[in-house]
Amino acid sequence: MDTPTIKNLQAERAFSGRDMIGYGDETPNPLWPNNAKIAISFVVNYEEGGENTISNGDPASEVFLNETPGGTPRKARDPNMETQYEYGSRAGVWRILRMFEEKGMNFTCYAVGKAVELNPEVIQAMVSKGHEIASHSKDLIVYTRIVFMLVFLQDYRWIDYAQLPEEAERNHIQAALSVIKSATGQFPRGWYTGRIGKDSRRLVYEEYQRMRIPLLYDSDAYNDDLPYYLDIGENGHLVIPYTLDQNDMKFCVAPGFTSVDGFFEYLKNCFDVLYKEGEVYGMPKMMSVGLHCRLVGKPGRSVGLQKFLDYVDSFGDNVWVATREEIAIHWRSVHPYIPPDEISTPPKE
Repeated sequence: MDTPTIKNLQAERAFSGRDMIGYGDETPNPLWPNNAKIAISFVVNYEEGGENTISNGDPASEVFLNETPGGTPRKARDPNMETQYEYGSRAGVWRILRMFEEKGMNFTCYAVGKAVELNPEVIQAMVSKGHEIASHSKDLIVYTRIVFMLVFLQDYRWIDYAQLPEEAERNHIQAALSVIKSATGQFPRGWYTGRIGKDSRRLVYEEYQRMRIPLLYDSDAYNDDLPYYLDIGENGHLVIPYTLDQNDMKFCVAPGFTSVDGFFEYLKNCFDVLYKEGEVYGMPKMMSVGLHCRLVGKPGRSVGLQKFLDYVDSFGDNVWVATREEIAIHWRSVHPYIPPDEISTPPKE
């Protein structure tokens, strides 16, 4: 089967620039399996225990993505905040796992290394059910964040890495890789830092190269509905963009979701638009859905997720529910990387 040639999207000198053009009006056909009109990647963020807390050696408590937004970091332990996060690892994650198991669907887990360290049973259960584990950093602190999954990592902590010194961030990357390997027997092949610094992508890439671990993709971008390559290395670096709008985190930030119905309707609207682009215009896309164990894992909010899973399931093989690793492998197979100097430019008339 002939596959279309696509151009490589470049971030200025690969690591740190911007690309305001992308694929343009005519996006490449991803040729999803079974000629599906859309691919959906569900992402479960497992962060509980990696957040900012004095018990992790952080200068203050966490204030991000919780039931009481707008608080001020305390320079002391905050039991209210800590127990909100604990709900995700004690109860919420198991509810989410049951819902996906009932549908026979798999997700990618953005796993924070510290969270894996404190409760490896959760990650081991995910792996046993066929879910992908990616890295989401080792700690969930205000300075840095990296994600881990069987193929994908979210760093050792869930913190803001913008101000973290380079050597410290490298140490977090190494720690996250080690923790995930210890819990699952495999290094993650995908990465998501989240609260990213300007050099985070370069540091992740360099550490994977140094340790001779294959890095299949990262998801530290929000700029497209399809994967794309950066001109890094012989095989290019694949980026699978993530989402902050199709995400239950909007329950905790303003303006955001105020009801379960609003959450479901927004996801449904996104799905319907992208599905139409695949079915009517012949330009299939991918849709990411971000989930958090302490948020959508709550009984009331889980109803919205269940409704969306039911809706997606009603489309049968016209929808490909896939892990990000599966999407990366498929994309590299159908649209292999082409170095810039090998891309032909049509002659001007």
